[in-house]
Amino acid sequence: MKFAPGQARAWAMSDLRGAAGCLMPTFTGDLTGLNEAAIRHDAALERELGFTGALLVSECGTTPAEYRQFMRTVVDEVGDDMVTILQASEPTLADTIALVRDAEAIGVDLVLLSYPLTFYPQTPDEVVAFTKAVADATNMGLVVFALDMWNFGRLHPSGFAPAWLEEMVDTIPNVVAIKNEIGDPGISGTSQIFRQFRDRVLVTDPMEMNCAAWTTTFGMPWMGTSNYEYFGPEIPRMFRLLQDPATVDEAMEIYWRLHPARQVVSAVGGKAVAGANLVHRMQWKYQGWLNGFNGGPLRFPQMRIDEEQMRALRKGLEKSGLPTTSDDDDAFFLGRNPK
Repeated sequence: MKFAPGQARAWAMSDLRGAAGCLMPTFTGDLTGLNEAAIRHDAALERELGFTGALLVSECGTTPAEYRQFMRTVVDEVGDDMVTILQASEPTLADTIALVRDAEAIGVDLVLLSYPLTFYPQTPDEVVAFTKAVADATNMGLVVFALDMWNFGRLHPSGFAPAWLEEMVDTIPNVVAIKNEIGDPGISGTSQIFRQFRDRVLVTDPMEMNCAAWTTTFGMPWMGTSNYEYFGPEIPRMFRLLQDPATVDEAMEIYWRLHPARQVVSAVGGKAVAGANLVHRMQWKYQGWLNGFNGGPLRFPQMRIDEEQMRALRKGLEKSGLPTTSDDDDAFFLGRNPK
């Protein structure tokens, strides 16, 4: 980890900066194990493109042993150059605690906490207690994922109440950030979280289309995690320029240049996620492949990516004037480092 035990929040407030993307594992062609060369290719490219951190995505069909192998490979590849973030998306609290302890031993820096599919709290206290139990099991910094898709809307209309966040920030010392995605439709709920917490922990809206608003209004210094890889180096560059009032106009030129691609991502991804409450990881992997990432096999359960979606995503990059591979789409399923 990049900070001493007990110093996670102080470190984050002073040092956690830039844009954090998402790294997904790649399997061998016969799906019997991980493709280490492909994983290292993606981690190295993430660093080269200017990302300061990356989520190590767990929702790609890895076994527990494979996911730990994936973590070790990425941590070894990026070293001190990037912040690594565990996606703690496990079936039970016990499994989650075991994972975060192993991740800390491997050298992962932060944990983005998910809640199990069968977690059906009857009171807000249960949400806080689950979060605290995980945080107490590790010295890693905890990113609270304030999301409106956990099925907590029956406990508060926002899906993740500001009062719960208040208790977490006050009582869990290693909460370092809030990944802030509550209150759709509209931005008033998101804005409340920035106003209420930005002086105590980092608050981030991972939606890159919103970063100019929050950075110029609330000084958002860190953004993540999401599939920014589709845009190559442009999201880290745009976000860096937004930090300085003198270069905001330059950042907005990038923003508008990316807009055709952004509109395609919204259309394709929004349709796929609606009703499923799951991220379309194959879409994300294809998006990165268009810009030089490995691509290649993932295991079920995954949503399929079809020809219409791939055609639209490729066209979006072309309309934005971004580099796009000339390889045919069949090469995506093989990957750039086949094994």
